[in-house]
Amino acid sequence: MAPMTGPGEEMHALVERMYPLCRSITGDGVRATLDIVGEHIPLQVHEVPTGTQVLDWTVPQEWNIRDAYIADSSGRRVVDFAASSLHVLGYSMPVSATMPLSELRGHLHTLPDHPAWVPYRTSYYKPEWGFCLAQETLDAMPDGEYEVRVDSTLADGHLTYAEHVVPGQTADEVIVSCHVCHPSLANDNLAGIAVATYLARALAEQNPYYTYRFIFAPGTVGAITWLARNAERVDRVKHGLVLACAGDSGRLTYKQSRRGDAEIDRVMRHVLASSERPHQVKEFTPYGYDERQFCSPGFDLGVGSLSRTPYAGYPEYHTSADDLDFVSPEAMADTLAVCREAFAVLDRNRSYVNLSPYGEPQLGRRGLYDSLGGRSDAKQAQMAMLWVLSLSDGEHTLLDVAERADLPFDTVAAAADALHGAELIKA
Repeated sequence: MAPMTGPGEEMHALVERMYPLCRSITGDGVRATLDIVGEHIPLQVHEVPTGTQVLDWTVPQEWNIRDAYIADSSGRRVVDFAASSLHVLGYSMPVSATMPLSELRGHLHTLPDHPAWVPYRTSYYKPEWGFCLAQETLDAMPDGEYEVRVDSTLADGHLTYAEHVVPGQTADEVIVSCHVCHPSLANDNLAGIAVATYLARALAEQNPYYTYRFIFAPGTVGAITWLARNAERVDRVKHGLVLACAGDSGRLTYKQSRRGDAEIDRVMRHVLASSERPHQVKEFTPYGYDERQFCSPGFDLGVGSLSRTPYAGYPEYHTSADDLDFVSPEAMADTLAVCREAFAVLDRNRSYVNLSPYGEPQLGRRGLYDSLGGRSDAKQAQMAMLWVLSLSDGEHTLLDVAERADLPFDTVAAAADALHGAELIKA
């Protein structure tokens, strides 16, 4: 009998499939990645032409690469793009030349402090070419002539991004964003793509209150493009979450929105604290992932960012050591679980009005106390009913109740359901 697999193992397998592809902010690697994601959830793919003005930016030329290498005098490839997409400076211009190592060194990038690792480097908006390699590889290269070839194209084309929508009971939206522009980096951000994909699948099995829009786009310019193309309807976005670095073994990290008190911020703080998972909550800074685009002052959306170890917070960040062994099924499953718990609170959090506000209504006569008989948490559930009645003034939400009463949100929500069923409160 084959061993049973859960979401963690399935997400890790998805990361493994996407890992070899050469992604960038444009190009066929992005399309191939979205094709794989599209096998799991339906996607609407958008192609935005080079030169399109998007807010203060312009969609750049499309970059594609077929091969690249550095070969020694015997023809042996000492650096080979076929072995890892990290070996080429992202957006490298085409080059075909022979040059001495002394000249070539100016185009080489290494990590002397980690001599066995290959760095990830790009030159999106400055014409350049280059290679990334292990310091120990460079140290073993003797002086002499080397053949250098980058078989790439920079030409007018498109920027590609995709959306997946889980319809809700309301047109108000929660956006979930992850970037699809990094090459062979498992944690940053293939794990985020995998978690987003499986979160979308989980939500599709429910009947959510909010409409959930998943955005798979290249970092920075992709999010800016999405905002530019959706500026007239962005007021539908009530909450949002950027997923990144979702698969390492570090504790969970939530970075708050620019507002700091957005509902998603409160929900994430509550869920992380009540779950007793190791975690940290960080204040917003205008540096990081695409939360800084969604939170820019003109939009000021309530969008936070969830990761495990945050960007640049681990030595393996943006190096070849961020590989398939660096991410685990268990960590991705835990990140997915937190997202599901948070969205369950977000989806259920609303205000009620007490329909019997003069004095305490007689709960026993309505069978509400009897319904608690035999429950181990009967006292807690009774208190939840009283707190919901007390704070159902049309202004306080169920999360307000949970926080003020120091009760689990699920217990408060169950109390609200019971009181609503007894026609003692209305939404």
